[in-house]
Amino acid sequence: MRKLKNDELPRLDVGQFKEAVKTPLVIVLDDIRSLNNIGSVFRTADAFLIEKIYLCGITATPPHKDIRKTALGATDSVAWEYAENAVTLLQNLEEAGYVTVAIEQAENATMLQNFSVSNDQKYALVFGNEVKGVSQLVVDECDDVVEIPQYGTKHSLNISVSAGIVIWDFWRKLQK
Repeated sequence: MRKLKNDELPRLDVGQFKEAVKTPLVIVLDDIRSLNNIGSVFRTADAFLIEKIYLCGITATPPHKDIRKTALGATDSVAWEYAENAVTLLQNLEEAGYVTVAIEQAENATMLQNFSVSNDQKYALVFGNEVKGVSQLVVDECDDVVEIPQYGTKHSLNISVSAGIVIWDFWRKLQK
């Protein structure tokens, strides 16, 4: 096997990305502290043609050099919007027909591998603060809670890792 060079990879330019049919997912980042995590989520959102990222609470917004460092240009391709209050945003998304899903450890949460998606449904995936997770107020507003199963000694994953796992899983299920 020969490793492919970047110019051999089939990639969209920013204009083509903006015109492409998007995966029916939006990402809500609520109170994310790390600008590197924010940039990483932008990059993952670009990879899977995500509709939009909503940045809420203390979550920083582009342009910022530390977001740009990990986003590698994805802040130019992926649509984004700042919304001060995540609960109000989720209410608006629900009115617009989105199923809202907090990614969190909670009573009666559905394990990621058991969560069923529908191709005729749009989803808003909510990721919370690196230390405190998704706030209870936001969890209460969501239609469902999905948990990433973990089997080791730690009980959490980095927000950008969690986003990558969940976005890929939803994308894969939506392709069927």
